Amino acid sequence: QYLKEFGVYIHVGKRLWDIELAALEVDNLYKTDILNAKDYATVKLILSHEHTMEVENPSD
Repeated sequence: QYLKEFGVYIHVGKRLWDIELAALEVDNLYKTDILNAKDYATVKLILSHEHTMEVENPSD
Protein backbone atom coordinates (compact mmCIF):
# COMPACT_ATOMS: atom_id res chain seq x y z
CA GLN A 1 0.00 0.00 0.00
CA TYR A 2 2.82 2.40 0.82
CA LEU A 3 4.26 2.21 -2.69
CA LYS A 4 0.97 3.37 -4.21
CA GLU A 5 1.73 6.83 -2.79
CA PHE A 6 4.57 6.95 -5.32
CA GLY A 7 2.55 5.53 -8.22
CA VAL A 8 4.08 2.06 -7.87
CA TYR A 9 1.67 -0.85 -8.29
CA ILE A 10 2.98 -4.40 -8.07
CA HIS A 11 1.22 -7.61 -9.02
CA VAL A 12 3.43 -10.38 -10.39
CA GLY A 13 1.15 -13.29 -9.60
CA LYS A 14 2.59 -14.80 -6.44
CA ARG A 15 2.60 -12.94 -3.15
CA LEU A 16 6.22 -13.88 -2.46
CA TRP A 17 7.31 -12.41 -5.79
CA ASP A 18 5.26 -9.27 -5.10
CA ILE A 19 7.03 -8.82 -1.75
CA GLU A 20 10.46 -9.32 -3.32
CA LEU A 21 9.74 -6.85 -6.12
CA ALA A 22 8.35 -4.35 -3.61
CA ALA A 23 11.62 -4.60 -1.66
CA LEU A 24 13.57 -3.78 -4.83
CA GLU A 25 11.32 -0.81 -5.55
CA VAL A 26 11.75 0.48 -2.01
CA ASP A 27 15.54 0.20 -2.42
CA ASN A 28 15.32 2.26 -5.62
CA LEU A 29 13.12 4.92 -3.98
CA TYR A 30 15.62 5.22 -1.14
CA LYS A 31 18.67 5.36 -3.45
CA THR A 32 17.07 8.22 -5.40
CA ASP A 33 16.29 10.14 -2.17
CA ILE A 34 12.54 9.86 -2.66
CA LEU A 35 12.17 7.83 0.52
CA ASN A 36 13.74 9.01 3.77
CA ALA A 37 15.81 6.74 6.01
CA LYS A 38 13.12 6.31 8.67
CA ASP A 39 10.42 5.28 6.20
CA TYR A 40 12.90 3.07 4.35
CA ALA A 41 13.80 1.18 7.51
CA THR A 42 10.15 0.78 8.48
CA VAL A 43 9.06 -0.49 5.08
CA LYS A 44 12.02 -2.88 4.79
CA LEU A 45 11.23 -4.30 8.23
CA ILE A 46 7.59 -4.85 7.26
CA LEU A 47 8.54 -6.45 3.95
CA SER A 48 11.07 -8.69 5.66
CA HIS A 49 8.44 -9.85 8.13
CA GLU A 50 5.89 -10.44 5.36
CA HIS A 51 8.49 -12.36 3.34
CA THR A 52 9.26 -14.63 6.28
CA MET A 53 5.56 -15.23 6.93
CA GLU A 54 4.95 -16.04 3.27
CA VAL A 55 7.87 -18.48 3.09
CA GLU A 56 6.64 -20.28 6.21
CA ASN A 57 2.95 -20.28 5.18
CA PRO A 58 2.50 -19.73 1.42
CA SER A 59 -0.80 -18.12 0.46
CA ASP A 60 -0.71 -19.14 -3.21
